[in-house]
Amino acid sequence: MSTSIFDAEHEDFRKTCRAFYEREVSPYNEQWDKDGIVPRELWLKAGEAGLLCFDVPEEYGGPGIDDFRFNMIVSEEQARAGSAGPGFSVHSDIIVPYLVKLANDEQKQRWLPGCVSGELITAIAMTEPGAGSDLQGVRTSAIDAGDHYVLNGSKTFISNGINADLVIVVARTNPEAGHLGYSLLVVERGMEGFERGRNLDKIGLHGQDTAELSFTDVRVPKANLLGEEGQGFIYLMMNLPQERLIIAAQAVAACEMIFELCLDYAKNRQAFGKPIGKFQHNRFLLAEMATEVRIARTFVNDCVMKHIDGQLDASGASMAKWWTTELQNKLAGQGVQLHGGYGYMLEYPIARAFIDSRISTIYGGTTEIQKEIIGRSLGI
Repeated sequence: MSTSIFDAEHEDFRKTCRAFYEREVSPYNEQWDKDGIVPRELWLKAGEAGLLCFDVPEEYGGPGIDDFRFNMIVSEEQARAGSAGPGFSVHSDIIVPYLVKLANDEQKQRWLPGCVSGELITAIAMTEPGAGSDLQGVRTSAIDAGDHYVLNGSKTFISNGINADLVIVVARTNPEAGHLGYSLLVVERGMEGFERGRNLDKIGLHGQDTAELSFTDVRVPKANLLGEEGQGFIYLMMNLPQERLIIAAQAVAACEMIFELCLDYAKNRQAFGKPIGKFQHNRFLLAEMATEVRIARTFVNDCVMKHIDGQLDASGASMAKWWTTELQNKLAGQGVQLHGGYGYMLEYPIARAFIDSRISTIYGGTTEIQKEIIGRSLGI
């Protein structure tokens, strides 16, 4: 793997991450997949190890590191460990940045230290049973009632939804205002009327809790409004490029892991008296994999550096997201085929990589949505 964008400090941190996953995560993956959730204690251990919320300023208990490469390393090492359970990236890369950028000082003092330590686990509730890619189809409503909002509605497919202590809810505060009628409200564990439904039974990512959430006359204090009322849709659009970039980084790491599994298998699996990698078809397949993985890594590394410099636009993030996740699915399928019958057995990492890869072209905005964003940027 090319590490050209990483320096010695990053590689030292990578060793810390790798040791953490080897010690605290890999031995328990199978059990967490059966349970459909990771224990909250893992989050506390991750916080203690310094793996959460790099961009939280020191005054709120964070490291104050505004360098996305550290976020990237956590996700890369999780992919290398073959662990689908810990929702650290959703927390650190997607949700907590909303709090860092939009929360007022009182809110930051109230929430950010716990996010850094792992005591507070976060989720964001956008998707509804009738509104996925079309965020303007959101029907969850928040009615102004003086010093609080009355929140009603339901959400689905919410990552970290069972464990979450803080949920950023996208709600309509003004149905007549179009895209300016949406706001972000922070719902806290224990608020009356806030209930969790099923921990959803997914094809893959079995260890990561993904929930249905419902809100029935939940009184959300005005003190829990995130940013300005009516600006929610704009805030979401501002933060989506980073979400898509981290998904792309995860996809590249998964591609590299898949390639390594396939190369090792091709060198050691015997058929007709020789390693299967000696057959021209398989050599060509691995040559294509190696090339595509290097292209993906080079492109994503370039996008990460642009993001750090504030130069990554929405179309660039969309390019990275759709292309790398489609590649991830392609390589996972090829890897199962190369492994033959063993590739269909869950005891083999390639099988887990196959089922866990499938969601990557869907969450964070489908491939089709990414292409639409890119197409619009081209003036067509």
